[in-house]
Amino acid sequence: MELSLKEIAQVIGGKLIGNGSIMISAINSLDAAGTGEISFFIDHRYREKLQKTEASAVIIREETHHFKGPQVVVYNPELAYAKVAGLFASPMHGKPGISEQAVVHKTSRIGKNTCIYPLVYVGEDAEVGEDTILFPGVFVGERVRIGRGTVIYPNVTILQDCLIGNNVVIHAGTVIGSDGFGFVRDGSRSVKIPQTGIVQIDDHVEIGANNCIDRASLGKTWIRNGVKTDNLVQVAHNVVIGENTIVVAQAALGGSVHVGQEVIIGGQVGISDHLKIGDRAMIGSQSGVAKSLLPGEVVSGSPSMPHRLWLKISGLIKRLPRFNERLRNLEKKIDEIENRQS
Repeated sequence: MELSLKEIAQVIGGKLIGNGSIMISAINSLDAAGTGEISFFIDHRYREKLQKTEASAVIIREETHHFKGPQVVVYNPELAYAKVAGLFASPMHGKPGISEQAVVHKTSRIGKNTCIYPLVYVGEDAEVGEDTILFPGVFVGERVRIGRGTVIYPNVTILQDCLIGNNVVIHAGTVIGSDGFGFVRDGSRSVKIPQTGIVQIDDHVEIGANNCIDRASLGKTWIRNGVKTDNLVQVAHNVVIGENTIVVAQAALGGSVHVGQEVIIGGQVGISDHLKIGDRAMIGSQSGVAKSLLPGEVVSGSPSMPHRLWLKISGLIKRLPRFNERLRNLEKKIDEIENRQS
């Protein structure tokens, strides 16, 4: 596939500087790009690479003399990069049909142009929408509903009664609908609470590799439209994650947490059970959240606190040994003064 630089500039809403008739066939990094490829410049630390790049054109925030070729100036080069990369990315597709090595229950309903690879299992009364791809090793339990245009990568497990929307991407190894961690103590024993709810994943959600999304004890665990999760995320029973929220790797959301819209949850964040995280809140990496957050609140640290306060505290931590030494010296001087006066 080839596009003229003028066409690319129109797609990303950029200002074209230079020859717009140059044909572009791919996007690449500054140091790897060659003739016929477009690159992007975001970080000034890579100015030297910009000067040396052999790319035919670059996407950039403002015009620069460090690159002599055509430039496409945009307000947000990162967003422009994502759009251009999407133009040249190979579409995910498979040959429509059901492999003879797949096991598909006779009562299931399979949509048109669906691709079901070998070693897939589709259970009783399940439904798979049109143009959906199930890669090898996918398990689809009884009465599961999967929408159209969804891609489910190898070895994903979707257990009974769960609902998956349209244009969803679920990466390899994820488990959806495993039992929530529900037990009650009977003396020294732990008695299991039956987990009878479901998981519902709405449209345009992308779930990373090796996520675990637990079914609700009652009702549903709900991942709403446009949510994106990184790899190795744990979502406990009855959690609700609001639209267009981002959850970064190794985060864990406790049972019945309610996350608002457009929230950003950093890597290795832990959120305690039953908390509410307000719309557009931001939680820094490795934070431990033990109380609910207001809309727009920005926190870091463990226990979490306002981000600016955490920056001050983390700066002081490195100076504590020096403070301790000064304190001991002051104590010695005070002791000497008191001994002389006694």
